[in-house]
Amino acid sequence: MNEKTRRWWVLAICCTSIFLVGLDTTVVNVALPSIGRELRLGVRELEWTVDAYTLVLASLLITSGALADRVGRRRVFRIGLVVFGLGSVGCAVAPDLDVLVAARLLQGVGGSMLSPVALAIVVGVITDPRERAQAIGIWAAVFGLSMAAGPVLGGALIAGLGWRAVFWASLPIIGTVLALSAVYVPESRAARPRRLDLPGQVLLSILVAAVVAVLIEGPRVGWRSGWSIGGYAVIVAAALAFARVQARRVEPLMELGLFRRLPFTAAVGGAVVVFLALNATLLLGTLYLQQVRGLSPLAAGAVTLPMAFAATVCAPLSGYLVGRVGPRMPLRLAGASIAVGGALLVGIGDRTALPVLLAAYLFAGIGVGFANAPITNTAVSGLPPERSGVAGGIASTARQVGAALGIALAGGLVAGPSAGGLAAGPAAGGLAAATRPGWMLVAICGALLLLVAQASPVGRRAGAERPVVANTGRAAVVSGRR
Repeated sequence: MNEKTRRWWVLAICCTSIFLVGLDTTVVNVALPSIGRELRLGVRELEWTVDAYTLVLASLLITSGALADRVGRRRVFRIGLVVFGLGSVGCAVAPDLDVLVAARLLQGVGGSMLSPVALAIVVGVITDPRERAQAIGIWAAVFGLSMAAGPVLGGALIAGLGWRAVFWASLPIIGTVLALSAVYVPESRAARPRRLDLPGQVLLSILVAAVVAVLIEGPRVGWRSGWSIGGYAVIVAAALAFARVQARRVEPLMELGLFRRLPFTAAVGGAVVVFLALNATLLLGTLYLQQVRGLSPLAAGAVTLPMAFAATVCAPLSGYLVGRVGPRMPLRLAGASIAVGGALLVGIGDRTALPVLLAAYLFAGIGVGFANAPITNTAVSGLPPERSGVAGGIASTARQVGAALGIALAGGLVAGPSAGGLAAGPAAGGLAAATRPGWMLVAICGALLLLVAQASPVGRRAGAERPVVANTGRAAVVSGRR
């Protein structure tokens, strides 16, 4: 096998891992009603099955990348596959909520070792700028494809074999990638790996978990209850301690000084609101389509296809526009599209026309597709190359924080009408009406993204003078000069 063929085998192996991580997110969203009915869980408990995975992923992305640079990327990548597989088995056999959430936490640990590390492996192997650009384009398309396949594949598995099959299905993929990675993926390390920041890692995990916990449990226990007040205290204390620790570290987990730059701060905020909108859309749409409209998981997944298709098509187009006219135009397109998608469903009812639903998903997909490349470009613009990876890692973490917040906020809105659990199901009109503030939240996220566009660089100024960073929504890499 010649060297070029080997490089593309490495790309295929690593793309399969990102497909697995992306697939897991969308598949689980479609499975939530079925999980709730079997385990007799309400929406609030189901939120934890999604956010347990996301908050661990958000907390560990940067540390997993630094660990891989230090001890070996292939080694960490393969460990991540095994851990993700063990978590999948735990989910598949879970008899109750506690075991399911614990297994999802384990999946999050494994997922954090796959996304950033796999992309670092690809960049290390494919060094030619033209080939690397092609590889990054394929990587982004595969991530979009995972969004497209998730709802439909998940719906088909649930309809035929039940929700547990969703987790069993990942094991053959994991086994194949493990076998191929042993043969084709070379070991690599960073020439100067970053130091691990364990105190910062612990504090970041506490901070993210406390915020998500308060948002999920606050509506149930009361925002002024002793439990909630204690949660607020933990959030403030963890945030202050994290800032203090990061300011004193030579190589901190997060370089807080980056937030002094308005474009960077706006881009991180943009990453949060885009993934908040995306995950709120997935959760609200799943519950509405299956609980209110009575669609099967497969039919509900099919309704989301316009979103996945639009995201897949618009992602490479967005990268092209960033390279030609800068990040502001695609960010404006993203913000306007997300705002329209949310606004279309603000008045949703139990008989909203199917074309309106399809159009809303289409606009949401256009927004998500156009958002990722300009957000990453804005985050790293004006930075020296050695700081690009840190900035991209923070932006990737912000995406996962946004995902966790989206699930928590959207779930809190509909938890009341679903308080009796999904086994019995809420009144159709009650759940449909309860989702309306959530769709307004999605529209507001679009409007906030328009503000982020105003803080982004004008034209190609940033990208023309320094390496351009490509991003799939999970990890960032320097991809060569334009």
